[in-house]
Amino acid sequence: MLAAAFSAQANTNTNTINPEINPFYKYDYEDCDFCGCGSTGGGMGYGTVGNENFIGLRYIYQRYQSRDGIFNNSPWVEENFNTLQIWGKIPVTEKLSITAIAPYHFHNRNFIDGSSQNINGLGDMSILAFYTLITPVPDGLYENQITKYKHSLEIGGGVKVPTGEYKRSNNEGSVNPSFQVGTGSFDYIVAANYSVGYENWGLGLMTNYTFKTENKKDYHFGDQFTYGINLSKVYNTLKINKIIPFVGLAGEVYSENENYGLPVAGTEGNVLFGRLGAEFSLKKLSAGVNLMLPVSQDLNDGKVEAKYRLGLHFNYVL
Repeated sequence: MLAAAFSAQANTNTNTINPEINPFYKYDYEDCDFCGCGSTGGGMGYGTVGNENFIGLRYIYQRYQSRDGIFNNSPWVEENFNTLQIWGKIPVTEKLSITAIAPYHFHNRNFIDGSSQNINGLGDMSILAFYTLITPVPDGLYENQITKYKHSLEIGGGVKVPTGEYKRSNNEGSVNPSFQVGTGSFDYIVAANYSVGYENWGLGLMTNYTFKTENKKDYHFGDQFTYGINLSKVYNTLKINKIIPFVGLAGEVYSENENYGLPVAGTEGNVLFGRLGAEFSLKKLSAGVNLMLPVSQDLNDGKVEAKYRLGLHFNYVL
């Protein structure tokens, strides 16, 4: 999710080298920022490909279809999840940072009889702290002080607050329990992220786990485990400071939901996405696009299918 760029500054000494970027393109921390349910998590992460501290806006679109009933031959319901977020990454110390996300959701689904359902409202806000355990050492001025390989490790944790409303009635008419603007529950997140960089290439590995709790309506969304890998490269141009394309894989595994303390059959599952995107930086502004397509999936016993996810963001770098 995060990246760090280091350069070696040249001087008049003949042993120095030209400036060179050595990035750390870390994988986005997956966040079920839609409603806390694994089958329709936002999956776009807590940060950008670059390592900037920022404040900005992000839009996430998710396309799904789910069965309008419990049977294998029940008709499909088309579901569209739209999320607009205010988000930011704020430094506290050299190694500690705070990330916060405030989402607003506007979702709709269309039934085979031509009717539709729309919901909108403030979603569940998230706040997390990340601490860097291994910090890459910046290169020095001379050739023997240049390190082509660098690595970084950070851990984090936080909470998702139930600022979004959960309605039982929204679950009716579809087997997808995620058609909500909030879970109604406090959820707790732990995360780890390791990355290694070589010259202007970067490889990031991540994992995180979300512990979910029962809401006041006696519904408990299952815990979610997320993992991923991301490969990126930096290109510098005369007109744009940085162009950073990336490609990777993102996986989600979620546990069975509970209703009044009893398991809800057919609510566990897993999905693996392929990811492709790019980020563009120009002085204090950055923008990015992120496309996720399912490679394999088994959601709600096959009664929910992910089609694709698309993310767009525009940030001001602090």
